[in-house]
Amino acid sequence: MYLKLWEERRCSARVSAMTDYTRATPTVRGRPFAKGNGGRRPGSKNQSTRLLAALSNDDKAELIRKGVELALAGDTTMLKFFLQRILPRERSVSIDLPKMEYADDAVEALGSIAAAIGEEKITPSEGAIIAALVNSYARAIDTADVVKRLDALEARINGTA
Repeated sequence: MYLKLWEERRCSARVSAMTDYTRATPTVRGRPFAKGNGGRRPGSKNQSTRLLAALSNDDKAELIRKGVELALAGDTTMLKFFLQRILPRERSVSIDLPKMEYADDAVEALGSIAAAIGEEKITPSEGAIIAALVNSYARAIDTADVVKRLDALEARINGTA
């Protein structure tokens, strides 16, 4: 009996707290500006952009040259910085997929993708991307097939076939 009474009080307190919360005025997201201060004007540049614009082309070339020197000397931070910008984020992969003329051919194509992952020709994430492409292509084939069949049915109904 005491446990039931305690549970009822707890639930009613939770409900009243929720209703009080919903009645409160909504908070403004972030820190609002003071009255009369609209913030930075649209199109104005931040400090790093102004600093970059102030550098001459010779200074930029010298900074790049110095960064390359540091990277070649073994500075791992600079090496990582340059490699992240030079190397492509994704590699191109080449696997043999069967020709897809019908949506059912997607099963064989997905099998080829799974085999390529198993043989470590491609990574699982690359396989997932290729599989999504195969599935999209199969859906496009299905949609085109449905449109052809619908046109044929309409032609038969209208007596033009």
